[in-house]
Amino acid sequence: MRKLLNRSTLCWIALTIGVYAVIAALIHRDIINAYYQITLITIAIDIVLAVSLNLIIGVCGQFSLGHAGFMCIGAYCGAIVTKTMPNLTGLLLGLVVGIVVSALAALVVAIPTLRLKGDYLAIATLGFSEIIRIIVLNLEITNGAAGLTNIPKMTNWTIAYIAIVVSLIIIVNFGRSSSGRACISIREDEIAAEAMGINLTKYKCIAFIIGAALASVAGGLYASYFRVIKPELFNFNKSVDVLIIVVFGGIGSITGSVIAGVLLGLITLALQSFAQVRMILYAVAIVAIMIFRPEGLLGTSEFTFSGLFKRFKKGGVKHVDSNNA
Repeated sequence: MRKLLNRSTLCWIALTIGVYAVIAALIHRDIINAYYQITLITIAIDIVLAVSLNLIIGVCGQFSLGHAGFMCIGAYCGAIVTKTMPNLTGLLLGLVVGIVVSALAALVVAIPTLRLKGDYLAIATLGFSEIIRIIVLNLEITNGAAGLTNIPKMTNWTIAYIAIVVSLIIIVNFGRSSSGRACISIREDEIAAEAMGINLTKYKCIAFIIGAALASVAGGLYASYFRVIKPELFNFNKSVDVLIIVVFGGIGSITGSVIAGVLLGLITLALQSFAQVRMILYAVAIVAIMIFRPEGLLGTSEFTFSGLFKRFKKGGVKHVDSNNA
């Protein structure tokens, strides 16, 4: 119990509660009005997508471009169920249905494609994402190209924040588990990992399925907040947008993905006034960041309170020694 409630863990709990309380208070006082809440929820959804993709790319080392497909599954499953049951129970049931369907779809695509590596795997997962989009485009229950409208709005700041916290808990604990360490060994050297008796296909599939399930949750929250979804929203560009957040934050750094999701969301908000050149400025900002910080904001490292405490302690020791001298 003492190990679980150490100083670092208590700081993370305090930070989690503090961030939620501050933003909830700002929303209540209408300082974060309806316009800014769109950006807020978008950032929350992007964080869930980014950390789930970072599990696949950063932890397991599998280059996937099919995340938009799993988000599409979650969005349509959530929308269909929520329209049938327009309440919180319907939203939760829709998220569960999306998770199940996405997990099954991920398993189907993972077994044959995860034997590939690098660019070949990226192309295979991209093709799978496009297959999902074309299937949705031609189904009657999804209303084809017109998409679904008038979806009950059930997502709010509280639900989106809970989704972020749960996603982070799942991914961080997975990374620290034996399965997570097996995935890290696969990322570092597949041949050495296989030589040590690690089942490559098994652990790749586990990471891929978890990432796909969390992406479907992000899709369900998106559908429930914006109330309109179309197949064109989940194309190749969406997968690239999520990949940009992962690369910007640092491949393999979960806290980096969170920070990058927030910063890129704020940059997008700041450039709203420059509608004609917004995408150009956005691209220039990303290119500049990648030139001066090619490994991302945090690289492969994580921000931790324990590391912060150690730095302060070392600084304090040096300060005392200099005074004594």
